[in-house]
Amino acid sequence: MSLRRFIAKRVLLIFPILFGVSVITFALVQITPGDPIDVVVALNPDISPAEEARLRARYGLNDPIWVQYFEWLGGVLQGDFGRVISTDRAVSTVIVNRLPETVALGLFGWVFAVVIAVPTGIYAAVRKDELGDHVSRFVALSGISIPNFWLGLMLILIGALTLNLWPVLAPRKPLYAPEMLWYLLLPGITIGTASASTLMRIMRSSMAEEMNKEYVTAARAKGLPERTVVLKHVLRNSLISVTTVAAFLTASIVSGSVVVETVFGWPGLGRSLISAVSNREIDLILGITLFIGVAIILANLVADILYAVLDPRIRYD
Repeated sequence: MSLRRFIAKRVLLIFPILFGVSVITFALVQITPGDPIDVVVALNPDISPAEEARLRARYGLNDPIWVQYFEWLGGVLQGDFGRVISTDRAVSTVIVNRLPETVALGLFGWVFAVVIAVPTGIYAAVRKDELGDHVSRFVALSGISIPNFWLGLMLILIGALTLNLWPVLAPRKPLYAPEMLWYLLLPGITIGTASASTLMRIMRSSMAEEMNKEYVTAARAKGLPERTVVLKHVLRNSLISVTTVAAFLTASIVSGSVVVETVFGWPGLGRSLISAVSNREIDLILGITLFIGVAIILANLVADILYAVLDPRIRYD
């Protein structure tokens, strides 16, 4: 199978997956009790029954469920993701406004994961079965096992409440303000720790496997310095598998932002999603879920393509 046909096949799979995500999310929202008008009425007891009925009719909440779904889907296909009933804002506006914070947090976590994992993995492979290798593997296993929310709470407890180096919640400053890099540190470490641990284990295994191959023995027999053998020959071949795994881990960083943003009060899409669920804002829940689904699917698509480019055998699976 050619690379172009492989990519076309993977792209075509995106649409039924997104349709399934939207149907399941819509169904889950519908089976929970209450709707956004109930929340509005609870916050504004002076609203009359007639006004409540008018609001339900305006937003189509009296229509059958399948009519509501296909009206929403028709709007999405035309670029209209609906409105947030409690604030009367367009869902697309909320997503666009919150997206930069989520992207910044995800990029910080991804860079943190790569910067920590690659050198640590190299060190563990070179020092295989020595004390440093055992320690790094224990730390990696701990990083994978610890839940994001628990790690975030511990970092807040130590960094914000004990050492008093960070505020408990992120300050309300523009994202491009230089001091925001400091406030990205704790949530960035939280969201990137599991990915760093996974990448480190992959890096170590890949490096250790390459170092046992004949070309490495030949390079050493030629008298090349060990540093040159490791960094010039072994590292380059080991990075193939690490690169594809790193692309796959982007999906876990995107999905993990929902928990991390909530723990740190970071004003991104994940925090908006939790707020939308609390207020039963159906259009906002569907819009953010669909957006996160697209981001995860695209990350996996890039990983698939990267894998197929680096290892052509995968195209024939």
